[in-house]
Amino acid sequence: MPHWLFKSEPSSWSWDRQVAAGAAGTPWNGVRNHSAKLHLMAMEVGEQGFFYHSNEGKAVVGIVEVIRTYYPDPSDATGRFGMVDLKAVEPLAEPVTLEMVKTQPELADMALIRNSRLSVQPVTDEEWRVVRKLGGL
Repeated sequence: MPHWLFKSEPSSWSWDRQVAAGAAGTPWNGVRNHSAKLHLMAMEVGEQGFFYHSNEGKAVVGIVEVIRTYYPDPSDATGRFGMVDLKAVEPLAEPVTLEMVKTQPELADMALIRNSRLSVQPVTDEEWRVVRKLGGL
């Protein structure tokens, strides 16, 4: 099953707010990059991803799960972009910072390092395993 990484600035949408949304989850809206859009379109219900605090904190802080597949984003007046719905699954015991990721040879090709501006990214099985371990899971 594919894994993902979702980036959000905590001042806009934080892990704590995602957790507070509960099992109903929330839409992951506002994506306006075509590569990120394609990743959203590829997602299936039940797939999981890392929740990453970008700019402020720069760390993987939790795990989310896709609970609704791709559908139109009503905030996009052009009608070209969409979103998925996510719910929080569990926090990492320890945040995995960008600096920690950069020190791991197994993560050298991770999109978080190679394409740092992409807001929704694929994560390989090996990257998933390593980051979870670093995070205490």
